Amino acid sequence: MKDSIVNKAKITIIDMTVFSMLGALMYTSKLLTDILPNVHLIGVFIVAETVVYRQKALYPLYVFVFLTGLFNGFALWWIPYLYIWTVLWAFAMLIPKNAEGKKLMILSMIACSLHGFLYGTLYAPAQAIIFHLDFKGMITWIIAGLPYDCIHGVGNLVCGILIVPLISLLRKSEKLYR
Repeated sequence: MKDSIVNKAKITIIDMTVFSMLGALMYTSKLLTDILPNVHLIGVFIVAETVVYRQKALYPLYVFVFLTGLFNGFALWWIPYLYIWTVLWAFAMLIPKNAEGKKLMILSMIACSLHGFLYGTLYAPAQAIIFHLDFKGMITWIIAGLPYDCIHGVGNLVCGILIVPLISLLRKSEKLYR
């Protein structure tokens, strides 16, 4: 039993390569969609990678977070990135491993979209601490961001259509190199 747990957690050179490339692809996709406000493929990648790689999906996620800080600056806005994407990973971890077809598509799209709708609310505690906002100030900050969160949630829902095809692609590639 102990050996199987260790083997699941073990990171190989192939894993490091694949996860680094996936993290870089996530960052690149964000750059390519920057023209659209709050519409991107990050949620698609995180949900798909989590369904396929489970706990190991945290590696490409944090490669993305690190690259974002490295190229955009490790500024105050970046601090919530240390936890905010992990919340989406946690939502995706709730999707059963054996989910297939329409069930997988619906659960994936819901997780991705829900994260988009909650993004400002999830970001708010860090903003409140950083900028010394009281509870009322934090709530005001959340309310002011609701239009952007709506765009984010709808954008994630629409982009979520790509999750199941990406899962299929990741599973096929996983079979090729394993």
